[in-house]
Amino acid sequence: MGYIKEKFKVKADDLNVEVKDLVKNHGTKKIEDVTLAQVYQGMRGITGIVTETSLLDANEGIRFRGYSIPELREHLPKAPGGAEPLPEGLFYLMLIGELPSEADVQYLSSMWGRRSHVPNHVFDAIEALPITTHPMTMFTVGIMALQTESAFAKAYAEGINKKDYWSYMYEDTMNLIARLPRIAAYIYRRKYKGGQHIQPNGMLDWAGNFAHMLGYSDEGFKELMRLYMVIHADHEGGNVSAHTTHLVGSALSDAYLSFAAGMNGLAGPLHGLANQEVIKWILAMREELGGGMPTKEQIEAYVRKTLSEGKVVPGYGHAVLRKTDPRFTAQMEFAKKHLPNDELVKIVWTVYETVPPILQDLGKVKNPWPNVDAHSGALLVHYGMVEYEFYTVLFGVSRALGVLASLCWDRGLGLSLERPKSVTTEWMKQFVEGKVTADAE
Repeated sequence: MGYIKEKFKVKADDLNVEVKDLVKNHGTKKIEDVTLAQVYQGMRGITGIVTETSLLDANEGIRFRGYSIPELREHLPKAPGGAEPLPEGLFYLMLIGELPSEADVQYLSSMWGRRSHVPNHVFDAIEALPITTHPMTMFTVGIMALQTESAFAKAYAEGINKKDYWSYMYEDTMNLIARLPRIAAYIYRRKYKGGQHIQPNGMLDWAGNFAHMLGYSDEGFKELMRLYMVIHADHEGGNVSAHTTHLVGSALSDAYLSFAAGMNGLAGPLHGLANQEVIKWILAMREELGGGMPTKEQIEAYVRKTLSEGKVVPGYGHAVLRKTDPRFTAQMEFAKKHLPNDELVKIVWTVYETVPPILQDLGKVKNPWPNVDAHSGALLVHYGMVEYEFYTVLFGVSRALGVLASLCWDRGLGLSLERPKSVTTEWMKQFVEGKVTADAE
């Protein structure tokens, strides 16, 4: 059944024993108290999900199976002649919990290449949409059309032992990840390049082939795609796209249904759509200031004007992080190496110098630092991808690596249907007055 699949089964069986022991011996141990404000304000800070693939620390940033982004860039295998980590290696790390070898990465590249064929009816479904449709809508429609290929859905309809759910989820995960770049590239070429599509190149790695199908032959862009796919892949389980994929998957929905739901969450302005908002804001600022390279004083004035109008500076702030996002830093390091003189990139860096002190002075912002979205658009524009609405699709292709690896673990551990308790505001008022207790149904 493939050695990576066999290795995952061994890992899942071992962790299952540990989880059952934890629940049996410590199941009544309280992790934390929950406040009324947390219930009303998006459940911020409530620990309620287990995600094996990554952990986010407010002051340190994201770690994938214990490895920071700088460590991933150092230790994960690279493409021949390349310097950025291959996404296949990160997927292996998230799935198995160990750093991959060169052979492991080559195995995944080859397997995803063999599984990458997309049925024609998927393209037909995308073609049925108006050309003006947002790329993220096309993307989720394509994923839903591909659901006809679900091994899990077919097996479940025929009747399978719940102990085998993980196996079919694994197959769906591998097939879906293999096919997503083809679907995304098809959407890009259809919407922005007159429908002139580019066939896959089976000699390239997963991200390199994605860049090729998008229509970019520049080795720098291929390197950017490898880095982009790695740093956007996962951000623990509480963000909207990861949580939604997990939630829908807990109903035993297959990988296609679950991932499509997650992508509808990613399409929201407060989540993945933010990356297009950042570059739009920067370009609008430059235009209003007369073009060219604005001074730090001009940028500061524009930022204060944006805030005075009751708007936010897109790309700044994060629900959890309380420092500069390491994903921002990784992109800044890439830019310093590959495009240090790019004007748009220099504006991003000047904004980085300007915005945090202003937000700190307001005294109301917990995190005045840039997140991953604050830099990505400028890099893409440099290489010629100026179609801002497509940026979230790139994010979505990358995010598949983390959320689908997590979905395999959900089924491997036999996690339950997610069904938290809800109450009404009337109940809350009675609770505050002491008329009901928290354990009352």
